[in-house]
Amino acid sequence: MPKKKKVKKAKKVKKVKLKNRIKQSLKPSERKNSIPGPDEKPEIKKIKKQPTEKKIYNLKDFVVYPKHGVGKITAIEKAKIGEIDIQFYKILVEKEKLTLTVPINQQSKLRPIASINQINKCISILKTKPKIKRTMWSRRAQEYDQKINSGKIYELAEVVKDLNKNTDIIADQSYSERQLFEKAYERLKSEFEAVLKISTEDVQKKMDKALGRTNISESAE
Repeated sequence: MPKKKKVKKAKKVKKVKLKNRIKQSLKPSERKNSIPGPDEKPEIKKIKKQPTEKKIYNLKDFVVYPKHGVGKITAIEKAKIGEIDIQFYKILVEKEKLTLTVPINQQSKLRPIASINQINKCISILKTKPKIKRTMWSRRAQEYDQKINSGKIYELAEVVKDLNKNTDIIADQSYSERQLFEKAYERLKSEFEAVLKISTEDVQKKMDKALGRTNISESAE
């Protein structure tokens, strides 16, 4: 019996030595992350939450409110509701003659206007062939409407491209189809204007050229 105990002790000593050798061969940073032994408690690391960064918009900045399109910040005001001080933006959506009041702590609904690179990508989207699904118009109309109100500029460009008929003849489009096209077209046009800082006429020419509607623009003049 005593011999068996010695064997067990010898095995334990060998395991400890092997474990120490492995730890010594590791870098200090790796030792902490090494697999704990049966007698060691695993180290529990607290995961720190990333701070939520709020985008700061300034007076006269252009922003996009998904359901209404491009607006301009006309004022940054404070109000007291009960015992809580609330700071909010006043945003004028000129195309709809609408003034929005958006609390700063709920600004996830807003996004900054697109960059020049994003505008160039939109032009590339407008130049591509329209994708026409063979589903019922009511379902497609719903999808187009969701894309228009998503606030995502690429989705807006896709709707304009897919509903573009290269024609100004009313008979070639249903009423609802034409309404959705015009809504998406005007939203995209207003963002182009805000980013490129050029006239409405020049923006329209740029978009119509990409869509292959140049003849329509010329005849309108």
